[in-house]
Order: sequence, then structure tokens, then C-alpha cells
Amino acid sequence: MNFTIFPAIDMRGGKCVRLLQGDYNQETVYGDSPFAMARGFANAGASWIHMVDLDGAKDGKRVNDSFVVKAANELTAKIQIGGGIRTEADIAHYLENGITRVILGSVAVSEPAFAIEMIRKYGSQIAIGLDAKNGYVATEGWLHTSQVKAIELGKRFADAGTETFIFTDIATDGMLSGPNVEAVRQLAQETGKHVIASGGVSSLADLSKLKEFYHDGVIGAIVGKAIYEGRFSVSEALSGVNVSC
Repeated sequence: MNFTIFPAIDMRGGKCVRLLQGDYNQETVYGDSPFAMARGFANAGASWIHMVDLDGAKDGKRVNDSFVVKAANELTAKIQIGGGIRTEADIAHYLENGITRVILGSVAVSEPAFAIEMIRKYGSQIAIGLDAKNGYVATEGWLHTSQVKAIELGKRFADAGTETFIFTDIATDGMLSGPNVEAVRQLAQETGKHVIASGGVSSLADLSKLKEFYHDGVIGAIVGKAIYEGRFSVSEALSGVNVSC
């Protein structure tokens, strides 16, 4: 396994958007077609694409899943999806339609027993998304902050068999201010599992910094706004950081 770049596609209202620190009132639209964006990433060499159903995260149900299924069925890249996944039927819907990995976020906080059951049933096809604000897990599309510490929840799910975590520091998301490398590294070390960093990546140097902790378990980074704003391209990330896309 190599350090992997996950180009991100956040979907709202059928469009590709980015939110500033998860704020639904601070939205920038970057494209009218999530599938066309995914196809562009795949053509540039991405072997994984990270997709998020923002409407689903807010409403608690699948909303933009048709774009995800189309990408999984028509592109060579593997797809991981988060947002609005609350039931086993949601998980099965995605896995049966070609999606490689399903991310459980809010439901992992509200119903940890259910999430653990899904982890034990579906194994590596399930990832746990830990979205943190000041160290505490945020849920429901980041609209609410829980009283659960991200590290403690991570340990609980690691003990239950989770192999992959996706960690987002909400304070850095969409800010192009650099990722919270220390928090990502700490989660990997404390859980002993794989962690994919999300939020704040603004340069190839940020990717290189994260890659330094690959052997600690930091196996990749999700990149959104930096690509959309032209800071670097997927292909430049491939060649510039010597990583796997």
C-alpha cells in the first residue's frame, strides 16, 4: 500500500460544492456534474475518489447517491462515500452497486453498537469518519458537536475491528491553511490503525508532511479545495509527492 491521494467531491443539490468549515451558508459551487468531476479525476490518474453527500449528511438519508453509483460503475477509480448513511440498507445499497468503501460518521456517534455490528459484518468495506471540532466529534453534517472525544471514539472502534479512519479537523476544512498533522498522527498512533487525513491541504508540501507519518499509519489525504482552486492538480500530486493517486 502506498500513500494515497483521494480527490474529493462534495455534493449538494446535484452540484459539486465546497463548504467553508462545514458551514452550509458558506458554499462555493465548482461544477454542475459530480460524475463529470469524478471522471476528470479518474482520467488524471486517481485510483480512489472520495465522495460526500452533503444533503444526505444534513437530512439523514441518501440524496445524491445516483452520482456515486454512476461513478462506481463507469469509472476505473475506486469510490468511497460518506454522508447520510444511517442504516444497513444504505450500506448494502452502496456496496451492492460497486462502491468500494462506505464511511460511517454521525451514526457511529449516535448508534455505536450499530456501527460496530456493521464493522464486524462488512470488515474493510466500512470506514469510520471522525470529524472533530476542538477535539470533539461533530455530527449531522457538522451542525452539532458531541461530548465525545475523537481519540476515545477512535480507540473504541479500533478495538471493535475498524481498520480505516477518516479524520477531519473542521477548523482547517476548506481553509487552505494546512492540515492538523499532529492530530492525524496522534489518532493513527493511539488506535494503531490506518488514518486518512482530511481538511486543510493547500500545497504539495502539506502532502509531503503527512506522508512523513506513513509508517505511523497515516496512509493518505483527501484533497478538495486545493485542487479546485488550482493550487495543484491530481497529476501534479502524483508526480510531485511521489504518491499513489
